[in-house]
Amino acid sequence: MIVLLQRVTQAHVEVDSETIAAIGAGVLALVAVEQGDTEQQAKRLLQRILGYRLFPDESQRMNLSLSDTGGGLLLVPQFTLAADTRKGMRPSFTPAAEPQQGEHLFGYLQDMARQMHADVACGRFGSDMKVHLVNDGPVTFWLQVAA
Repeated sequence: MIVLLQRVTQAHVEVDSETIAAIGAGVLALVAVEQGDTEQQAKRLLQRILGYRLFPDESQRMNLSLSDTGGGLLLVPQFTLAADTRKGMRPSFTPAAEPQQGEHLFGYLQDMARQMHADVACGRFGSDMKVHLVNDGPVTFWLQVAA
């Protein structure tokens, strides 16, 4: 599984011009499921999302995690992160999970996140979403959890 973490001051997702999810300060997590990914990898990915230190402490060093700050978490499915872009001018989506597997693992990740963190909002799998964010810093990290 892959996640692109962005520290934000605010973010929201729209579908058909309607806001379906929103957070204040916290983390926007764009999530991709790859072929062969499992629930165990989703658990590990969530641990990393919640525990990754990307917020400043009193000395302005990135020593605090989302769990430490209690900020919002906006999970957004984004299969394009799994694209193979090593050659040519068009991405290959062969590494991405089939839609059923992707939807299952994204749903599993959402459910676990809501059990482990107070402020969780989610985009809608398979929808044409408009993601609005104010990147704070900017601070952006790409993380991957492999089998």
